Amino acid sequence: MPTYVYETIPRKKGATPKRYEIKQSIKDAAFTKHPETGEPIKRIIAGGMGVLTSPSGGQSHSHTSSCGCGAGGCRV
Repeated sequence: MPTYVYETIPRKKGATPKRYEIKQSIKDAAFTKHPETGEPIKRIIAGGMGVLTSPSGGQSHSHTSSCGCGAGGCRV
């Protein structure tokens, strides 16, 4: 079961949001309220990990980035 990062939606301007990691089925819709406290929350998109392979060398390297596209970032 994947773990998702959620963040509270502060009711007061300037309040610091709290972050939570919540295990949840990939089939379930994103939570809008914390399951225990009832606070309003939103799912945060976190960076992923990609594996890049070299076409000639055959070596693979693991890189992480906030967009999940690898160390060089996304190229459009």
